Parts: sequence; structure tokens; C-alpha cells
Amino acid sequence: MDHHLKKVVDEQVNRVISNLEKNNMNGYFVPDIDALKAVIQSLVPLKSTIAVGGSQTLSETGMLDWIRANDYHFYDRYAPGLTPQQIKSIHREAFSVDAYFMSANAITEEGALYNVDGVGNRVAALAFGPEKVIVIAGINKIVKNLNAAIARNRSISAPANSNRLNMNTPCTFTGVCSDCKSPGRICCAYSLVAFQRDKSRIHVIIIDGNYGY
Repeated sequence: MDHHLKKVVDEQVNRVISNLEKNNMNGYFVPDIDALKAVIQSLVPLKSTIAVGGSQTLSETGMLDWIRANDYHFYDRYAPGLTPQQIKSIHREAFSVDAYFMSANAITEEGALYNVDGVGNRVAALAFGPEKVIVIAGINKIVKNLNAAIARNRSISAPANSNRLNMNTPCTFTGVCSDCKSPGRICCAYSLVAFQRDKSRIHVIIIDGNYGY
């Protein structure tokens, strides 16, 4: 990215962080994954209980392996050999953890978090339960407003995640949402977090680069 474009992106990120703060959420902008880890270490002490939502971003940034490698009590939904019932139990345990890690389908310049889920465990934990929520997102997740967030999910997030999860839905094959009624539909529960009463709860870390869908 040349310095002219970087100036535009940096100003956009500054608007997002300023509006997150106005909405009683905490915003951070980090240049790389090492800086991302440093912020997380300042927010989540060792020995903390941790759970995660489904996220390509957490995988691409190495956060899942990093959590496993550190002295945290991790309710790992991706651990080998888990039964569907055990995964469901982990989703429920997530409501009482010290820190819940996730990404966002979109972050508006107005400082709101937009997410869409299949089961709903991720949007539920974002709304209520965990002591802290750590949202990690690349600059590619930033959009102008709610309408742009909805459009981004329908044209990018939903089709890409349906492909990632090998779902037999129309968007897996067409690359665009058709508001289907398929049994495997992943767009079932919609969430917009526009404000927080507890200033210490939601922390949005924007990393310089494109991560996830």
C-alpha cells in the first residue's frame, strides 16, 4: 500500500476507533500480529478462561495456536474428537469465560459491530455473558454504515464462510446470497451492537491488513 492510500485508510480507522469510543467500546489499531499479541496480553491475564467464536480471522492471525500455547484455560471448540454435544457444551461454557475472542462480519465507520450467525452462539456471547469480548478484525471489515455491512455479508462473508464450512447452500455455488431456506443456512441470527453500557467489556482490535471474510 503506498503512502497516499495508507493515509486514507488510517483516517478511516481513526474514525472507526473514535466512534467506537463514543459508543462505549474500546478501539485499538495495531500494525502487525506481534503488536496484536501485546494488546491481548495487556487485556487478558494468564490463567484466564477463554472461548472463541467461529472465525477465519482467528485462524489466519495464529490466535488459536497462540492461545493454546499460553497459560490460559481454553474451552477449545476445535479440539480433535469432540462430539456435537461436547461442542454445544463449550458454546454454553463460553457465556461465563473471562474473555471471548471473535471477529466481526463488518465494523461500521459509525462504530457499530455487525455479525450474522448460523447457530447464534457467537452473536449471543457478544451481546451478553463473557466478562470481556475481544474482537479482532482486519481493515477489510470496515464499511461505511449498516447498509454497507449488510451488503458485505451477503456478497462476501456469507458465501465465503459457506464455502469454508462446505455447506450445501446456494451461495456456496453462486457466490451471492439468495436468502435461501436451506437446512444448512448460516445466516440465521443477526446482531448489531451499537453501544455498550459497560465500558470495560468490548475491545475491538483492528489489525493493519486483510484478514478473514
